[in-house]
Amino acid sequence: MSTQVHANLTPEQVRQISGDLEEPEWMLETRLEALDALDELDMPDVIRTPGRNWTNLHGLDFESLVDPLNAAEEKDQVGPDDVDVLPWAEALEEHEDLVREHFGSIVDPQENYLTALSTALFSTGTVIYVPEGVDAEDVTIRTEMHSRSLFNYTLVVTEDSSSVTILERQSTGTELDEEQYYSGIVEIAAGENSYVQYGSLQNLSEDSYCFSAKRGETDTYATINWIEGNIGTKLTKTETSTLLSGDSSETQIVGAFFGHDDQHFDIDAKVWHRAEHTTADLVTRGVTDDTARSVYEGVQDVGKDAWDTSSYQRENTLMLSDESEADASPKLIINNHDTEASHSATVGQIDAEDLLYMTSRGVSPRLARNMLVEGFFVPVLEEVAVDELREDLEDLIQARLE
Repeated sequence: MSTQVHANLTPEQVRQISGDLEEPEWMLETRLEALDALDELDMPDVIRTPGRNWTNLHGLDFESLVDPLNAAEEKDQVGPDDVDVLPWAEALEEHEDLVREHFGSIVDPQENYLTALSTALFSTGTVIYVPEGVDAEDVTIRTEMHSRSLFNYTLVVTEDSSSVTILERQSTGTELDEEQYYSGIVEIAAGENSYVQYGSLQNLSEDSYCFSAKRGETDTYATINWIEGNIGTKLTKTETSTLLSGDSSETQIVGAFFGHDDQHFDIDAKVWHRAEHTTADLVTRGVTDDTARSVYEGVQDVGKDAWDTSSYQRENTLMLSDESEADASPKLIINNHDTEASHSATVGQIDAEDLLYMTSRGVSPRLARNMLVEGFFVPVLEEVAVDELREDLEDLIQARLE
């Protein structure tokens, strides 16, 4: 079923966005093709459990949410001297061939309605290029949203035997008297024997909607590790995944979320084993309170040529109220017998005996609950190797509890 909600979008708007960024003709054509495809594309797949569709993207009024020519933001893009951390327009000027090779190579611009919408309308972005043999840390991108809608794109390319640690934050700088929409696409192309650690912390206004697709592909001996924290928005639909294309490549996907009031988180993590001796580890923990809802889907797909595969998945959700909801759907798809894999998911509430034990020793019920929630997040926070991101997540979790 197609989704036709954008009769107000025009090729002239897309040309203006592309012209403002001084893009080459091939990029404009990519945008216009994505715009033309909207009428034929459906929304992204949502997670379904028996008897229920958890997320209704068709119910969103994108017509009113998106204002493509009035994007406003504050963005900081910082990195060491031996790494190029460039705004989109500068990246096209300095590395057009590199961008043309990798743009849309991992996230198909016309995969679904929202990826096509993002491709046609993105007006801000960052390209991170790490040359061969360079070891880089402290690449930071901070985006504050000041408009009704904002479409952002991030491309990371690492050459052979290089490494980089990236922290990207999204927040709302100006809260409007109306709902807002943020869209973020991230593509990571990890060269042979390179290492990428990408952390994302989303803390947008709770009057906003967020769609993100973060995907990477590994060459031989390469590693892509993802860290994703979700705290803000009214509704978040996000996917984080790695295509393990190179022999002996690895990935880890670490996720944390905390929903309260009527927030809704639709989160999926996927890994595609397509080469020999590949390793994956998926770890997610989340909390729902009040009437918040969460649904998680984790997929480990082992291809027929993925010999000697190791793949592990763990997801745990803690519900703090009787009115909150959570579900999880871990999946194993195994097409090669030479595989060591496991998956698990739990959904539950605070253990009454733990709470009784603490309150019987003089701890107030509220403080006891908060301490148990903080302790619940410890196993996933211990997996967060970026100190700044871990500390920010801890602070946001404590603020939410207070």
